[in-house]
Amino acid sequence: MIDLNVKSSAWSVSELTQRVKNLLEGHFDQVSIEGEISDFTAASSGHWYFTLKDSDSQVRCAMFRSANAKLRFRPSRGDHVQIRARVSLYTSRGEFQLIAQHMQPVGDGALQQAFEQLKAKLFEEGLFSVERKQPVPDSARRIGVITSASGAALHDIIAVLERRSPMTEVFLFPVPVQGADAPGALVRALEQANQLHEEQILPLDVLIVGRGGGSAEDLWAFNDEALARSIVKSGLPVVSAVGHEIDFSISDFVADQRAATPSAAAELVSLDQVQWSQRLDDAQRVLQGLMARRFAQERAVLGHWQARLRHPGTALAQQRQLLDSRVQQLSLLMQNQLRSHRSALINWNNKLESHHPGRNIEQLASLLTQRKRELLQLIRSNLRRYRATLDQHEQLLTTLGPENTLARGYALVTGPDGQIIRNTTDAPIHSEVQIRLAKGELTAKVVATPEDEASDTKP
Repeated sequence: MIDLNVKSSAWSVSELTQRVKNLLEGHFDQVSIEGEISDFTAASSGHWYFTLKDSDSQVRCAMFRSANAKLRFRPSRGDHVQIRARVSLYTSRGEFQLIAQHMQPVGDGALQQAFEQLKAKLFEEGLFSVERKQPVPDSARRIGVITSASGAALHDIIAVLERRSPMTEVFLFPVPVQGADAPGALVRALEQANQLHEEQILPLDVLIVGRGGGSAEDLWAFNDEALARSIVKSGLPVVSAVGHEIDFSISDFVADQRAATPSAAAELVSLDQVQWSQRLDDAQRVLQGLMARRFAQERAVLGHWQARLRHPGTALAQQRQLLDSRVQQLSLLMQNQLRSHRSALINWNNKLESHHPGRNIEQLASLLTQRKRELLQLIRSNLRRYRATLDQHEQLLTTLGPENTLARGYALVTGPDGQIIRNTTDAPIHSEVQIRLAKGELTAKVVATPEDEASDTKP
């Protein structure tokens, strides 16, 4: 027993809630609680959260995904259920709660409720619709049977087919038909049969899926949702034959056709030997009638052509005469064609000789040589003319260049900014100027200008 008396220093809220949680979980083992579900929520994590209540009280409950995945039904608000749970405390909110480990309905039973829920769900999706179901052959030659290898269902199917249709081939896909592993095995067998059929390894006409009678728990594998969807996806027609006539399973509703028993399924997809004989007799009579009518028609046609038939000698003589005439015409036509082609050939040969490329090549080669000489002469003439013009320009540039002018005693004067001084106004008194001579440069200072001197001489 944990002592909850106040200690010398105050507890934190976390310490208190943790101690209360330890006290509840240590004092209570698992408890069974019955009540009505309210505020049911299925979280995206897969966990369920709900409130269980009666007329006077309520308690918060949680059922984690690992536990609710084992249930065969999905509860909803208003359901009356019984749960087996651990007593605990949700410390984050300090809230008393139950952690449900198992749940079962109170009233109709878990299996029936799960059956009705899945049936309603698949019906709303349209999986029971007649429009989507495939036709089932009534005289299958190759039948796939998905059932237990040791069950009575296989024996009943084989016995019916041996009696009614011995030529029918049966291929067994052995699976367990009850227990936790049965639904998955049934789904894999369906997929395997369809794959072998599609790949033409084992072509089949129809599949029979089923088992013999038993309790609701024994037949429960055929109420599996994954199996139902696998039957709907099957490319082969599927006949569901589960239990006895009074037994109904989800596979019966989604299959292309339901048979009350495995024996009834075998009768459904096979044709009795007596019926085969009757069909053959009917086909023989029909064939004989058709052949008799066809012979009569052909005999009438033959009589018609016999009446119109003439001795072939006359026709052959006429054809021989016509052939001789055609041979003569053909010979004359070929001779005319040969003369015409020979004349055209001579004309083309003359034209070809006149346009022979060798002659053109010689003329063009001579013209090319002449043009080459003319081009060289023109280039030399232009070079001489350009060189004389260049020499004249060079002499003129040398004559007019600043170096010759300076050599004759002239000077080039520039101001401090490098601009050439052409007027006395460009060089104020006291400004420095650069004087470039033929050899060397001088720096000078302006002390007077003619304008200054003239102003000094005035009275």
